[in-house]
Formats: sequence, structure tokens, C-alpha cells
Amino acid sequence: MTYELFYWPGIQGRGEFVRLALEAAGAAYVDVARKHGPHGGVAAMTRLMDDEAPARAPFAPPFLRHGEVLIGQTANILLYLAPRLGLVPESEADRLWAHQLQLTAMDFVVEIHDTHHPISSGMYYQDQQPEALRRANEFRAERIPKFLGWFESALARNPSGPAHLVGGALSYPDLSLFQLIAGLRYAFPRAMARQQPAVPHCVALHDAVARQPRLAAYLASPRRIAFNNQGIFRHYPELDDEI
Repeated sequence: MTYELFYWPGIQGRGEFVRLALEAAGAAYVDVARKHGPHGGVAAMTRLMDDEAPARAPFAPPFLRHGEVLIGQTANILLYLAPRLGLVPESEADRLWAHQLQLTAMDFVVEIHDTHHPISSGMYYQDQQPEALRRANEFRAERIPKFLGWFESALARNPSGPAHLVGGALSYPDLSLFQLIAGLRYAFPRAMARQQPAVPHCVALHDAVARQPRLAAYLASPRRIAFNNQGIFRHYPELDDEI
């Protein structure tokens, strides 16, 4: 059964964490809002939140439809998908650890977003730039090292070795850490150049994921939306300056 992913068509955003899992597994899926025709586009997505909303409607994209199942929230979608896609070990302890890793990744995503929108998502960046400069200074100095340092420690402590976060094979938290590294390199290239020597396991995991055949093909394809200044990871040079 084909998975249907509903997310904004012009940005990677939170939907990209789900796309990476689907692509890595070679799963059949439709990116609905990027599809043309009466059953595609943004209208098809918003109908499920408004006019045709079910009893358990999602709050916001991304959400996933799989037959009669409709699931919102990135970490929740991945919790559902991973066992079906072979992207998490079978034990309950491993699955809970993978979910914890993913929830922490999503906490990091919120902080990354708030570097350029520290006051309100409804305001333009230019209208909150002084506050964004202050927020980005603290983010580069404190939050990047804290989050990436935690993931680095998790890799180092993995009993199966530091090549993966959970067990000895690729899992969905590996894909999410790849996306965090890739996005931070785009948004904060100078800060990441300084930080990366301190997190060699994270860097090695990013590079290994990028070499996975299915992921390499995806990253080189039009299905991979380029980073841009409409999504979570935005490159404003002034936010990447030295403190």
C-alpha cells in the first residue's frame, strides 16, 4: 500500500525527516502536495485539516496517510513507519531509545527555527532581526555544541559501535542526524566548520548516510528539495558571524 505524505511542496522542513526514511527504505509513497491534479497540491493537504477533517485530524503538516491510518507529528510518523520499513531494531528498548533520539532531534529543530524567528513565526525575519542576532549568538556558542555533543556521546556509547545510533544497522535516527548536520552546514557554515572537529562520529555518520545507494540517488534527484530561506534551515550570513 502506497504511503501518502502531506507537507508543504517548496521546503524540506519537518517533512524531510519522513521523506528520508521513505527514500532510504525504497518505499512506495506519494508526496501529495507536490502532485498535480484534483487529488494533489496544497488543497488536498488542507482539506484533511479543514473541510474533510476526520475525528482525529492532524494539527499541521507533516502528516501521513496509510490506508485508513492518518498520523501527524514527525516523530510520531517515524515511530509508525520505522518497524514497517526496517529502520529500527525489534526490541522495545531499542525502539524507545530510537524514539527518544528522534524527539531530541525535533527539540533541536525548534531551536534552529527560532534563530531566525525568535519572536513570532508570523513576523518577517527582517522585523525581528535584532532579536535573531542575539538568539543566533547564543545558539552558535551554546546550543549547537550541547545538542551535537549529546548525539556524539550517544554514538560513542553505542555497544554496537559508533557507526550508528541504535544497534549495528541504519535506523531512522541516523537519517535524522544526517539531516541536522546537512541543514546546519547550510545555515551556519562558519559555526559548523568550528564545531565539526569536536563531533567526528556525527560527521562520519552524515557522510556514510550520504553514500547509501538509495539516499545518494535521492539526494541527486529532483525529489530532494534544495535548502532555501523559506524552511527551517536558513542561511543569513549575519547570523553566522563570530560573537
